[in-house]
Amino acid sequence: MIFGHISTLKEDASHLHKSLVKGLEYLAKTDLAALAKGKYEIEGKDIYVAINEYETQPREVRRAEAHVDYIDIQYMISGEEMIAYSLLSKENEVLSDELEAKDAIFYKTVQEETDVVMTKGMYAIFFPWDVHRPNCVLKDAVNVKKAVVKIKMSLLK
Repeated sequence: MIFGHISTLKEDASHLHKSLVKGLEYLAKTDLAALAKGKYEIEGKDIYVAINEYETQPREVRRAEAHVDYIDIQYMISGEEMIAYSLLSKENEVLSDELEAKDAIFYKTVQEETDVVMTKGMYAIFFPWDVHRPNCVLKDAVNVKKAVVKIKMSLLK
């Protein structure tokens, strides 16, 4: 996982793969607040963004997830949330394997989660070895607008 703020993108970019930079630059240069919920292609199906709006929920009702084919860049447009993070482990108990249909595997249990606080302008990059439980309440349930850039993992090879 890589965690940062869009305001330091200029400094961060030289340390990141060009595909990650492309996704982050899209976030920095686009009026995301004006975009309606939905999916928007950046580079076809290799890089695209989903704009989501929701109310945060208690951690215990959110599912921990991981992906195989895509990297997530989760970016807070407005609101705040907590994302629980842990490493992929063989000890994690699978709740639902939806890799074929959604490139997502959901876990019933995960090992040693760490809380990542997300506020406006923050981003977190999750790789296939990163388990994440997004959309969790930080203090109180709040409305959130978030962009999730999906980047095909094969672009980094």
